[in-house]
Amino acid sequence: MTNEHDRVIVLTGASGGIGEALAREFSGAGTYFALIARDETRLLPLLAELKSTGSDGEAKAIDIRDRDALHAYLGDLDARKPVDLVIANAGVTAGLGPNRTREPDEDSDRQIDVNYRGVVNTVTGVIDGMQKRGCGQVVLVSSLAGMRALPDMPSYSATKAALIAYGHSLRGWLKPFGVSVTIICPGFVTSPMSARHKGAKPFEMPADQAAVLMHRAIARRKAFYAFPFLLALGIRLQNLLPTRLGDLFMGGFDVEIEQDPRYRDQNRKEPGKS
Repeated sequence: MTNEHDRVIVLTGASGGIGEALAREFSGAGTYFALIARDETRLLPLLAELKSTGSDGEAKAIDIRDRDALHAYLGDLDARKPVDLVIANAGVTAGLGPNRTREPDEDSDRQIDVNYRGVVNTVTGVIDGMQKRGCGQVVLVSSLAGMRALPDMPSYSATKAALIAYGHSLRGWLKPFGVSVTIICPGFVTSPMSARHKGAKPFEMPADQAAVLMHRAIARRKAFYAFPFLLALGIRLQNLLPTRLGDLFMGGFDVEIEQDPRYRDQNRKEPGKS
């Protein structure tokens, strides 16, 4: 099927923060969005705003942990409107338990399920079509924490590091088929997620500014992009140091993560429920 739109974009985690800012940054005539998040009531106003700029699209409330539901939707979408760009942006964060005790099991499980498995579910839901058509772009939104783990955020750091490895593997596999892969590692970006981060947030920037930088990297099909530059450079240099010396620099990043209100008063949200 041939698209009547210039570009079809799948965007997960579109209901706030970086995702919402990216949708606005990519909006314009000829762009068709498939906005995905768990809360449709937050997606619909954004979709209406995007349509006012000349974009078109649809909103779908799906928990990306529910692979069957997500694949069914993405398969139907790709048959109707072949996907050109998928931005796997959805993610959650949590930290250690009270008084620096270990992470609660449900917090660790949720981060693994959303930040890694959910991203894999998203990519695998569209990649067959891209591979067959010989074109497309996959964008994985990781984090600077994936480049240098934060001591108070073990599972978050691990899942974001996993995305970096997954993206490098995807790129090697898909390049011969004409599909490009971009890994993006943002630093601290102002968002509801960032607001729960009680600790140092050097070089924090507004979500709309981060979206501009990410859009530029995606448009250039960069293989790997980490920002802000000075913080990313510092992490790269720190990773060259002996481990004991490098660990000393992480002492200034002690943090407490407030509970995510979306998951408060529940253990683990069952996939498929919003």
